[in-house]
Amino acid sequence: MIPTELGTEKVSKLLKQYAMPAIIAMTATSLYNMVDSIFIGQGVGPLAISGLAVTFPLMNLSAAFGTLVGVGAATLISMLLGQKNYKLANRVLGNVVMLNVAIGAVVTILALSFLDPILYFFGASDATISYARDYMIIIMGFNIISHLYFGLNGVIRSSGHPKLAMMATVLAVTVNAILDPLFIFVLKMGIQGAAVATILAQTVALVWVCKILSNKEEVLHFSKEIFKFDFRIAQRSLAIGLSPFLMNVAACFVVILINNQLKRYGGDLAIGAYGIVNRISFLFIMINMGFTQGMQPIAGYNYGAKQYDRVKQVLRLAIICATVCTTVGFLCGELIPNTLVSLFTRDAELRSLAAHALRIVVSSFWILGFQIVISNFFQCIGHAQKAIALSLSRQLLFLVPFLLTFPSFWGIEGVWWSMPASDIIAALLALIMITNLMKTFGKEGSPEEKVL
Repeated sequence: MIPTELGTEKVSKLLKQYAMPAIIAMTATSLYNMVDSIFIGQGVGPLAISGLAVTFPLMNLSAAFGTLVGVGAATLISMLLGQKNYKLANRVLGNVVMLNVAIGAVVTILALSFLDPILYFFGASDATISYARDYMIIIMGFNIISHLYFGLNGVIRSSGHPKLAMMATVLAVTVNAILDPLFIFVLKMGIQGAAVATILAQTVALVWVCKILSNKEEVLHFSKEIFKFDFRIAQRSLAIGLSPFLMNVAACFVVILINNQLKRYGGDLAIGAYGIVNRISFLFIMINMGFTQGMQPIAGYNYGAKQYDRVKQVLRLAIICATVCTTVGFLCGELIPNTLVSLFTRDAELRSLAAHALRIVVSSFWILGFQIVISNFFQCIGHAQKAIALSLSRQLLFLVPFLLTFPSFWGIEGVWWSMPASDIIAALLALIMITNLMKTFGKEGSPEEKVL
C-alpha cells in the first residue's frame, strides 16, 4: 500500500490518523517504563528505585545510538515515499537492520566491559550499585534486540502504518506488565526479574514487527537485495539522526550531572525522588513525542513533494495539541503530586521528596510542548543542523550551567529549579528559530535539497 493520502488528505484528519496511534504507542512506552519502576519500588524497595534511577543515563545513551539510526532512516523513508522512490526506500530499510545490529553490538560490548565504573560515575553508591548492576547486565546483554525493535517499529510508522506500529508497542507493554509481577513477586527475582520481563516483551514485539516487514505485498519489505551496506544511505540517515542522538547524549550527560548533584546535596533518596519525577514527567513528554511522530511522515512526505502549505498546517496543529498536553501535565503535577508519587513507593520520606520535586519540575510544562514540536519539526524536514542546535541548547547551553551554579546558592532546591528555568529559555529560542524559518520557508535554498 502506498500512503499517497499524505499528500492529498485533509491535514487535520491525517494528523489525527497518524498521531493517535503514535500517542497510544508513546503512552504505552512511557507506561512500559513506569510499570518497571512501580513494581520495583513496591516489590523491592526505595533503594532499588534509586538504583534504577542511576541506570537512566546508560539507557539513554543506548537509546541515543538507536535513534541515530532509526530516526534518520524513518525521516529518509518518509521523504523518499513522497518522491515515489520506493526502491531506494527499501534499501534504507536494509541499512537500518545492518546499522542497528553493528552499533548495538559495539554498545553492548563497551557497556558490559566497564559497567561498574560507568554506574558509579552515573551516581551509584555502595548502597545502590548492586541494584543498578543486576538490572543493566540483562538490559545491555540483549541491547541489539532493543535497537532493532525500536528502529524497525519507526520504519513501519513512517511507511504509512501508524496503527501497526502502535500495536507492536502495546503488545510489548502488555507482555511486560504481565511478566513483571510474575518475575518480581512470584519467582522472587527482584530487580533482575523486571529486566528479564523487559527484554522478553521487546523480543515478542520484534518478532511481530519482522513478520509485518516480511509481507511482500507491502511497499517496504525484507528481501535479499536490500541487505547491502550503502555508505551514502548510512551517511545521510546518520546525519539526520544526529540531532536526536546528540539530544539523547546530552540528556545522558545531564542526568549524570543531576544524579551527582542530588547525591551531593540530598543523598540516595534524592536520586530515587528524581527517578520517580522522571517517570511521571516522561509520560507527558512521550505523549508529546506521539504528536511529533504523527507529524513526521506528514511533514516529511509533503516536504519531499514540495507542498509547503501542508507542512505549515501540520506544524501549527502539532504545536496546539502538544501545548494542551503539557498544560495538563503542569496541572496534574501541581494539583495532585502526592497521589502520583504514591504509586511508586510506600516510603514516606521518598514520597515527600518526590512530590515536592514534581511541583517544581513541571512548573514550565505549559511551554515545553511548543519547544519539543519545533525541535522535532526541523528534524522532520531534514534541517539537521538547526535541529541539533535547538536540541542541544536546552540541555547543554542552559541546563548544565544552571545545574552547576544554582545548587551553590540554594542546595537541592537549585537542582530542581534549574530544569524549568532552562525549559523556558529554550522555548524562547525555539520561537525565534521557527519565526525566522517561516519567513523564507518554501522560497529557496533548503526545499531544493536532494534527499540522498
